[in-house]
Amino acid sequence: MGEAQKGLFSVIEKLKGTTEQELRIVLLGLDNAGKTTLLKSLASEDVHTITPTQGFNIKSVASNGMKLNVWDIGGQRKIRSFWKKYLENTDLLIYVIDSADKKRFEETGQELSELIDEEDLKGVPLLVFANKQDLATASPASEIAEGLNLHTYRDRQWQIQACSALSGEGVNNWIPGKV
Repeated sequence: MGEAQKGLFSVIEKLKGTTEQELRIVLLGLDNAGKTTLLKSLASEDVHTITPTQGFNIKSVASNGMKLNVWDIGGQRKIRSFWKKYLENTDLLIYVIDSADKKRFEETGQELSELIDEEDLKGVPLLVFANKQDLATASPASEIAEGLNLHTYRDRQWQIQACSALSGEGVNNWIPGKV
Protein backbone atom coordinates (compact mmCIF):
# COMPACT_ATOMS: atom_id res chain seq x y z
CA MET A 1 0.00 0.00 0.00
CA GLY A 2 0.95 3.67 -0.16
CA GLU A 3 2.89 5.50 2.52
CA ALA A 4 0.74 5.66 5.62
CA GLN A 5 1.69 9.23 6.54
CA LYS A 6 0.92 10.96 3.25
CA GLY A 7 -1.24 8.33 1.64
CA LEU A 8 -1.85 7.86 -2.05
CA PHE A 9 -1.34 11.54 -2.81
CA SER A 10 2.42 11.20 -2.23
CA VAL A 11 2.53 8.23 -4.62
CA ILE A 12 0.90 10.36 -7.31
CA GLU A 13 3.35 13.20 -6.65
CA LYS A 14 6.22 10.76 -7.21
CA LEU A 15 4.64 9.40 -10.39
CA LYS A 16 4.13 12.88 -11.79
CA GLY A 17 7.54 14.08 -10.58
CA THR A 18 6.28 17.35 -9.07
CA THR A 19 3.42 18.82 -7.09
CA GLU A 20 2.77 21.53 -9.71
CA GLN A 21 0.64 19.34 -11.93
CA GLU A 22 -2.87 18.58 -13.00
CA LEU A 23 -4.16 15.13 -12.19
CA ARG A 24 -6.87 13.31 -14.06
CA ILE A 25 -8.93 11.31 -11.59
CA VAL A 26 -11.75 8.99 -12.61
CA LEU A 27 -14.39 8.40 -9.93
CA LEU A 28 -16.35 5.18 -10.43
CA GLY A 29 -18.59 2.78 -8.53
CA LEU A 30 -22.08 1.34 -8.67
CA ASP A 31 -25.13 3.59 -8.64
CA ASN A 32 -26.04 4.90 -5.19
CA ALA A 33 -22.52 4.30 -3.81
CA GLY A 34 -22.10 8.02 -3.09
CA LYS A 35 -19.73 9.13 -5.87
CA THR A 36 -21.28 12.54 -6.47
CA THR A 37 -21.66 13.17 -2.74
CA LEU A 38 -17.99 12.29 -2.32
CA LEU A 39 -16.99 14.65 -5.14
CA LYS A 40 -19.01 17.49 -3.63
CA SER A 41 -17.48 16.76 -0.24
CA LEU A 42 -13.96 16.87 -1.74
CA ALA A 43 -14.84 20.23 -3.29
CA SER A 44 -16.29 21.52 0.03
CA GLU A 45 -19.72 21.95 -1.55
CA ASP A 46 -23.20 21.30 -0.16
CA VAL A 47 -23.87 17.55 -0.17
CA HIS A 48 -27.58 17.70 0.61
CA THR A 49 -28.88 18.32 -2.93
CA ILE A 50 -27.66 15.31 -4.90
CA THR A 51 -29.47 13.64 -7.77
CA PRO A 52 -28.40 10.45 -9.59
CA THR A 53 -25.73 11.11 -12.22
CA GLN A 54 -27.17 10.27 -15.64
CA GLY A 55 -23.92 10.85 -17.53
CA PHE A 56 -20.95 12.44 -15.82
CA ASN A 57 -19.84 15.41 -13.73
CA ILE A 58 -16.43 17.07 -13.96
CA LYS A 59 -15.06 19.12 -11.12
CA SER A 60 -11.63 20.67 -10.55
CA VAL A 61 -10.37 20.76 -6.98
CA ALA A 62 -7.17 22.57 -5.96
CA SER A 63 -5.06 20.87 -3.31
CA ASN A 64 -1.40 21.21 -2.29
CA GLY A 65 -0.52 23.06 -5.49
CA MET A 66 -2.14 20.37 -7.61
CA LYS A 67 -5.25 20.67 -9.71
CA LEU A 68 -7.39 17.56 -9.36
CA ASN A 69 -9.66 17.15 -12.38
CA VAL A 70 -12.22 14.63 -11.18
CA TRP A 71 -14.53 12.82 -13.61
CA ASP A 72 -17.56 11.46 -11.74
CA ILE A 73 -19.23 8.96 -14.05
CA GLY A 74 -22.67 7.49 -13.39
CA GLY A 75 -22.83 3.94 -12.05
CA GLN A 76 -26.15 2.71 -13.41
CA ARG A 77 -25.83 -0.64 -15.18
CA LYS A 78 -26.68 0.88 -18.60
CA ILE A 79 -23.87 3.45 -18.23
CA ARG A 80 -21.10 1.13 -16.98
CA SER A 81 -20.29 -0.13 -20.47
CA PHE A 82 -19.13 3.43 -21.26
CA TRP A 83 -16.72 3.65 -18.31
CA LYS A 84 -13.76 2.45 -20.37
CA LYS A 85 -14.13 5.41 -22.73
CA TYR A 86 -13.06 7.73 -19.87
CA LEU A 87 -9.98 5.83 -18.67
CA GLU A 88 -7.28 7.10 -21.03
CA ASN A 89 -4.56 9.18 -19.31
CA THR A 90 -5.99 8.49 -15.85
CA ASP A 91 -3.59 9.31 -12.99
CA LEU A 92 -5.75 7.88 -10.21
CA LEU A 93 -8.80 5.62 -10.10
CA ILE A 94 -11.14 6.29 -7.20
CA TYR A 95 -13.66 3.52 -6.70
CA VAL A 96 -16.54 4.12 -4.28
CA ILE A 97 -18.37 1.33 -2.49
CA ASP A 98 -21.55 1.54 -0.44
CA SER A 99 -20.28 -0.24 2.68
CA ALA A 100 -23.82 -0.89 3.89
CA ASP A 101 -25.10 -2.54 0.70
CA LYS A 102 -23.83 -6.07 1.28
CA LYS A 103 -26.18 -7.48 -1.39
CA ARG A 104 -24.11 -5.71 -4.05
CA PHE A 105 -20.59 -6.52 -2.82
CA GLU A 106 -20.18 -9.30 -5.38
CA GLU A 107 -21.39 -7.07 -8.22
CA THR A 108 -19.16 -4.16 -7.22
CA GLY A 109 -16.19 -6.50 -6.82
CA GLN A 110 -16.74 -7.87 -10.32
CA GLU A 111 -16.94 -4.36 -11.80
CA LEU A 112 -13.74 -3.30 -10.01
CA SER A 113 -11.93 -6.44 -11.14
CA GLU A 114 -12.89 -5.77 -14.77
CA LEU A 115 -11.71 -2.17 -14.48
CA ILE A 116 -8.35 -3.19 -13.05
CA ASP A 117 -7.80 -5.38 -16.12
CA GLU A 118 -8.33 -2.45 -18.53
CA GLU A 119 -5.19 -1.58 -20.51
CA ASP A 120 -5.65 2.18 -19.88
CA LEU A 121 -5.50 1.53 -16.11
CA LYS A 122 -2.35 -0.64 -16.05
CA GLY A 123 -0.30 0.50 -13.05
CA VAL A 124 -2.70 3.34 -12.19
CA PRO A 125 -2.99 3.81 -8.39
CA LEU A 126 -6.32 2.80 -6.87
CA LEU A 127 -8.12 4.51 -4.01
CA VAL A 128 -11.18 2.65 -2.74
CA PHE A 129 -13.56 4.65 -0.58
CA ALA A 130 -15.57 2.40 1.74
CA ASN A 131 -18.38 4.94 1.93
CA LYS A 132 -21.40 5.27 4.24
CA GLN A 133 -19.45 4.31 7.35
CA ASP A 134 -21.91 6.49 9.29
CA LEU A 135 -24.56 3.76 8.85
CA ALA A 136 -24.87 1.09 11.53
CA THR A 137 -24.96 -1.68 8.91
CA ALA A 138 -21.70 -0.61 7.19
CA SER A 139 -18.98 -3.22 6.82
CA PRO A 140 -15.53 -2.09 7.98
CA ALA A 141 -13.01 -1.08 5.32
CA SER A 142 -10.71 -3.98 6.24
CA GLU A 143 -13.50 -6.49 5.57
CA ILE A 144 -14.27 -4.86 2.22
CA ALA A 145 -10.57 -4.87 1.25
CA GLU A 146 -10.42 -8.58 1.99
CA GLY A 147 -13.63 -9.30 0.07
CA LEU A 148 -12.31 -7.37 -2.95
CA ASN A 149 -8.98 -9.22 -2.73
CA LEU A 150 -7.13 -5.90 -2.87
CA HIS A 151 -4.03 -7.61 -1.48
CA THR A 152 -3.72 -9.45 -4.82
CA TYR A 153 -3.21 -6.18 -6.75
CA ARG A 154 0.56 -6.28 -7.16
CA ASP A 155 0.87 -4.06 -10.24
CA ARG A 156 -0.23 -0.84 -8.57
CA GLN A 157 -0.35 1.12 -5.34
CA TRP A 158 -3.73 0.89 -3.64
CA GLN A 159 -5.38 2.21 -0.53
CA ILE A 160 -8.78 1.72 1.06
CA GLN A 161 -10.26 4.58 3.05
CA ALA A 162 -13.27 4.35 5.34
CA CYS A 163 -15.42 7.44 4.93
CA SER A 164 -18.79 9.08 5.09
CA ALA A 165 -19.18 11.38 2.10
CA LEU A 166 -22.28 12.86 3.73
CA SER A 167 -20.48 13.98 6.91
CA GLY A 168 -17.10 14.43 5.19
CA GLU A 169 -15.37 12.12 7.67
CA GLY A 170 -12.41 10.33 6.07
CA VAL A 171 -12.89 11.99 2.68
CA ASN A 172 -9.70 14.04 2.68
CA ASN A 173 -7.45 11.69 4.67
CA TRP A 174 -5.55 10.65 1.52
CA ILE A 175 -4.52 14.27 0.82
CA PRO A 176 -1.72 15.57 3.10
CA GLY A 177 -2.70 18.70 5.02
CA LYS A 178 -6.44 18.18 4.47
CA VAL A 179 -7.22 15.65 7.23
